[in-house]
Amino acid sequence: MDPLITAEELHGLVSSNSSNLRILDVRWKLGRADGRSEYIHRHLPGAVYVDMDTELSEPGRPAHEGRHPLPSLERLQAAARRWGLHDGDTVVVYDDAKNTSSARAWWLLRHAGLSNVRVLDGALASWIRAGYPVETGEVHPTSGTVSLRYGTLQYLTMADAAEFRQRGTLLDTRASERYTGESEPYDPRPGHIPGAVNAPTTGNVDEAGHFLAPADLRSRFLQVGVDPERPVASYCGSGINGCHSTLALEIAGFEAVLYPGSFSQWSNNPDRPVVQGDNP
Repeated sequence: MDPLITAEELHGLVSSNSSNLRILDVRWKLGRADGRSEYIHRHLPGAVYVDMDTELSEPGRPAHEGRHPLPSLERLQAAARRWGLHDGDTVVVYDDAKNTSSARAWWLLRHAGLSNVRVLDGALASWIRAGYPVETGEVHPTSGTVSLRYGTLQYLTMADAAEFRQRGTLLDTRASERYTGESEPYDPRPGHIPGAVNAPTTGNVDEAGHFLAPADLRSRFLQVGVDPERPVASYCGSGINGCHSTLALEIAGFEAVLYPGSFSQWSNNPDRPVVQGDNP
């Protein structure tokens, strides 16, 4: 199944009053953790607000799990039922940041066993540009009955990430200045995981926020060193934007895994080496 859905395709589903369509609004940005006010101001018809910090993450200690640890299955299932999800639903996720945060919901729900989870290509902006209607206020759906189970997707532990360069390509998807160590506003040590190559998340999409065509994404990843014959994994600062590149890699035809702990977990452990500069 195509992991993306266009605004036109989604509008068709909304207009048909599809009974098993669930739309999730995942507003989150670095420096603006709570996007509820933006959601209340304007969101897609029927969309339910999803909170990154309390529903898509587990409160944790950065040195152990990173700044945004994966939520427990119990936490995610309780949240998914609050969102009104049922087994067999079509779930569409979006945000207002070129899907850099909604991809986290896409990855988690896929990992939890849901197969029909799609990302609105172009995010909220594509819906607005098309002139489709929006709503204000909060949506409070009837509780769902979905049953989740972790294990559908693979991911790396910190120990896995340490040795991954021996068998595959590890992508650091942060901005180049954070990769090189010129700037590190969030984590205790600047730089990157030894052996990782830089492929910033921003390069996955065009100026309008649409994902590049599969062939263009594939070319981009090949140019930074992804080998089709070897595994590839992505990480970011705290396990959120890395999901965006995992999605982009899937669109490009690669089977990618995520390192959820990402650099926030790695850099909080002094025994883990950090490299600065342009070279892996």
